[in-house]
Amino acid sequence: MTVPDDLDFDSLVERRGTDSYKWDKYRDKEVIPLWVADMDFRSPSAVIEALHRRVAHGVFGYSHAPAGLEVAVRESLLSEHGWEVEPDWLVWLPGLVCGLNVLCRAVGVRGDDVVTFTPIYPPFLSAPVLAERSLVKVPLVLRSNRWEMDLRALERSLSPRSRLLLLCSPHNPVGRAWSAEELRSLAEVALRHDLVIGSDDIHAGLILDEDKTHVPVAALGAEIAARTLTLMAPSKTFNIPGLGCSFAVISDPALREAFLGAMQGIVPHVNVMGYVAAQAAYEGGAQWHRALVGYLRGNRDLVEGQIATMRGLKVFHVEATYLAWIDARAARLADPVGFFEDAGVGLSDGAEFDAPGFLRLNFACSRRLLIEALGRMRSALERLGDPQV
Repeated sequence: MTVPDDLDFDSLVERRGTDSYKWDKYRDKEVIPLWVADMDFRSPSAVIEALHRRVAHGVFGYSHAPAGLEVAVRESLLSEHGWEVEPDWLVWLPGLVCGLNVLCRAVGVRGDDVVTFTPIYPPFLSAPVLAERSLVKVPLVLRSNRWEMDLRALERSLSPRSRLLLLCSPHNPVGRAWSAEELRSLAEVALRHDLVIGSDDIHAGLILDEDKTHVPVAALGAEIAARTLTLMAPSKTFNIPGLGCSFAVISDPALREAFLGAMQGIVPHVNVMGYVAAQAAYEGGAQWHRALVGYLRGNRDLVEGQIATMRGLKVFHVEATYLAWIDARAARLADPVGFFEDAGVGLSDGAEFDAPGFLRLNFACSRRLLIEALGRMRSALERLGDPQV
């Protein structure tokens, strides 16, 4: 039986010569790019067909969010996460990073503290500074080889100027899908200290462990929802990040007004193709999404099994996302990223996430390409010899 093109994740889609940010980093080099978080897979056929229909119309003026998209988003949040969202809670954005920066400007005033857990996706580190806030970093802790939030350390880090807590859920780069119990405990801290929570849930659709689900912190109850701004997008789940359509879910009118005010004059409209792709993804991408998660789960298992047996490397279980977090400190490499680039594999530098000596590997690619990359990594370490103890 022939597998539809968009469900054939084993096929190598040629991205060289397509102005790909991911692939052009190593233009004219024999390096497999497993760094920035976009997938090498074709998007769902429903998305591609909807874009063709819109292109055929031939007029690409300013657009607003289609009513059908608002319905599709609300139905998706209800069916996937049990979260009932009202239409006026949705604020449309041209990107999630843009939303993080707006969020830091919307809560508190210049000089206030913004707290976040590290290691963390780099815009969490830059957005508070760009908004003239003070960044406070609270390290995640390893317990039984599992990354956890240290809530005692969080409370010790708070000051009278602490206003905003930035949460990444699921967490990029450590791959945790925070449980409802963990999030309730975090919410209790926010309530006690009058903190607003800004939650980046962009990887909500990429839960790989079959015994886990994504829990939006705002869905835990009305009291915590009233102090939470949630940022979401179809971009990671359906591989449409280049089309620029994200949204914030903000139930509290005052917070929503502050967020909209911070957008004024600096945030452009979402482009018409972004709206079209988002609606098609939510309405027609379910089969593709199920197949994708199954394929990523297989890639995840391959990466974890292989990295665990490589000299000097340690990998942590990826509950969610398509990003593996690797501790390379025991390998004693002066420049871990450069070392593996020389071996023909491009990885993200943990220093950018506030964790020097770590690496992030994007395994959202064809399995044969992933096998080749892992083989190159193993061979390079074997040529290096055993790390000095």
